[in-house]
Amino acid sequence: MKKTFLFALFALPVLFANAQVQTKSNPKGESFYLNPIFSGDYPDPSILRDGDNYYLVNSSFEYYPGLLIWQSKDLVNWTPVTKTLTKYVGSVYAPDLVKYKDTYYIYFPAGPTNWVITAKSINGPWSEPIDLKVGNIDPGHVVDAEGKRYLYFSNGGYVPLSDDGLSVTGELKQAYNGWPVPREWSIECFCLEGPKLVKHGDYYYLTVAEGGTAGPATSHMIISARSKTPFGPWENSPYNPIDRTLSSDEKWWSKGHGTLFEDAKGKWWIVFHAYEKNHYNMGRQTLLQPIEWTKDGWFKTPAGIKTGEPIKRPAAEVSKSSFSLNDDFSGKILKTQWSFWTDYDTTRFRLADNSLTLKGKGTVIGNCSPLLCIPSDHSYTAEVELTIDGKATGGLVLYYNNKAYSGILADSENIMANLRGWQPPAETNVIKNHVFLRLKNFNNVVDMFYSLDGLKWNKIENSLEVSGLHHNALGEFLSLRIGLCSIGEGSVKFKNFKYTPIK
Repeated sequence: MKKTFLFALFALPVLFANAQVQTKSNPKGESFYLNPIFSGDYPDPSILRDGDNYYLVNSSFEYYPGLLIWQSKDLVNWTPVTKTLTKYVGSVYAPDLVKYKDTYYIYFPAGPTNWVITAKSINGPWSEPIDLKVGNIDPGHVVDAEGKRYLYFSNGGYVPLSDDGLSVTGELKQAYNGWPVPREWSIECFCLEGPKLVKHGDYYYLTVAEGGTAGPATSHMIISARSKTPFGPWENSPYNPIDRTLSSDEKWWSKGHGTLFEDAKGKWWIVFHAYEKNHYNMGRQTLLQPIEWTKDGWFKTPAGIKTGEPIKRPAAEVSKSSFSLNDDFSGKILKTQWSFWTDYDTTRFRLADNSLTLKGKGTVIGNCSPLLCIPSDHSYTAEVELTIDGKATGGLVLYYNNKAYSGILADSENIMANLRGWQPPAETNVIKNHVFLRLKNFNNVVDMFYSLDGLKWNKIENSLEVSGLHHNALGEFLSLRIGLCSIGEGSVKFKNFKYTPIK
């Protein structure tokens, strides 16, 4: 099949150290880490070890460009590599990153179908998405003893793939029906999903999620089964659930969607996601735990390992990197922390002279396709400098989806507060096309400020309470993100985006 490749539109300038880093206070010192390994909205992790490098990708939903690949040497500190998907194909979730022979693949569902993109180098260029023309969700790639390739789906069925992995060559066959969840447990639904397969010894191991990915704290769980072939019959593990939240008193809720893998030193781990108690609006965060093999060929969580407590680091040299959302908009390429809501239009924005100019779009925050990034802290400030051109309105907002958002806005003269779509004037005739805006989110209570010089800040009377902006209230499995808005006719120039955690 002829493939058209997209050259990487996102780069990693040498002067911009953007890496996901272990920053939590750890009482046991540097030889231990604390979960999460990705703070903020990084759900459905899929991990690939390639030599002594680890690569990870998460669901990217309606945020484009999407499917950001991260790289690590120590499994705790991560650096972004590239975003791989620029063409809008729908809400993208539950990807599977694999390498087969000399080619990298990402399989993912979006819309009513499943897709694949490929690259010869993890850095890209990555291909245009190819429609596999098969339904179901959560594809999981597996190769049998003869080198034949298959995709499992969330219903426990599988389809055969062509040798190049770019098309489906047969009908879906049912192979696995899950582990029976006790009826007295509080779960959202049975919801068999997220199949991931790995070969160890004489067996193939199938890891799935059950219980529903949100709902009660005790819902999601990690389930394991094994078989001598990738097609079954599957035998459920006597150690199921491998991991599950037992009480809403725990820090991490709805633990699930696990991927089992072996590190470069021969030790085994599982990467998965969970919601954090009292911070549901941060989305599902990525966590890491060791596993151990039993004498009878099963894997389980080692005794004494608790998700919310310090865990001994993998035996690898600790990466020296730092994570920052700060952006001075230098260079010509949009940095990897940014994604637009649905509409990635390269003609709409321009980077020049240490600023980002964004053409106005839509009439309200919800239809302006804001530029978004993922906050990684419970409490923080975010601020940015704006210059308004024409009849545009600029803003600094907190955005869940196109129906749920709030923030502070400015036109050429006035400051407005947007409170769940209601937009009262906050200060009138106080600016002349230029302003600094700030949000201060302290444990989900958000105060809003403006400044004429970036030094003296004026708090407006309106504040927000945003703890309820999450999936259990609004659906869609999203998170509350920081957004830059350019609305209406004209454009907005942004400079010096600053993100500062409040500890």
